[in-house]
Amino acid sequence: MSLDTLLDEYEAGRITRTDLKRKLVHSSFADAGCAKIDHHRELRAGGPEVVYCEGKTPEQVAAIFTEIVRHSGYALGTRASQEHHDAVGKFFDARYDCVSRLLCVGTPPVDLTGKIVVVSAGTSDLPVAEEAAGTAEFLGNRVDRHYDCGVAGIHRLFFIMDDLADASVIIAVAGMEGALPSVIGGMVSPPVIAVPTSVGYGANFQGLATLLAMMNSCAPGIAVVNIDNGFGAGFMAHKINKRAVTGAV
Repeated sequence: MSLDTLLDEYEAGRITRTDLKRKLVHSSFADAGCAKIDHHRELRAGGPEVVYCEGKTPEQVAAIFTEIVRHSGYALGTRASQEHHDAVGKFFDARYDCVSRLLCVGTPPVDLTGKIVVVSAGTSDLPVAEEAAGTAEFLGNRVDRHYDCGVAGIHRLFFIMDDLADASVIIAVAGMEGALPSVIGGMVSPPVIAVPTSVGYGANFQGLATLLAMMNSCAPGIAVVNIDNGFGAGFMAHKINKRAVTGAV
């Protein structure tokens, strides 16, 4: 039962103050056996609890999805496998994308104006970029994608400059030396979320060199998430866009 429904019940006199307090406490989380589901995450943090599927068995993921969907009607999982999708698909009409590895059931009742633009440096960055884009889309945002726009062919950025400048927030995904966010941050005014990927040769150190380069950017207005953390970038972009549109998280 949602918080609004509980408050309506209380205001209508159908439940007592004591009942309301008890239901609020009991509805804050649910025990799914293998996990305790935080049903009040969206109320506190501006977005629902999302399931990190990697490391969990298909049965565990299905149990967690069942509890989340029972409460809210929708759920998102990251780093999912085909086996996770098959297990969840026994109970729900689940959608799975093998590139981003996102697993979805339902859609949140949100349709935000504003725009998030996701740019990747190379095609090899596509899985991380799609994790970011798919996360933001699931949460109700309009997302524009521009892939393979790295600085080795910097003229490619010039053709999307109007779209970048019109964004509420930009997600720039890059491996190798990680220069893309700095270039974008020095050319347009929207905030940039930089996502380092583990794409690169030996001295890239599985994305560590990219991460350090992005953290040392001289362009202002850039924030950096962890290596390959497309989900974190997509969620942060959602919160920025939501606040820009509605004025509140």
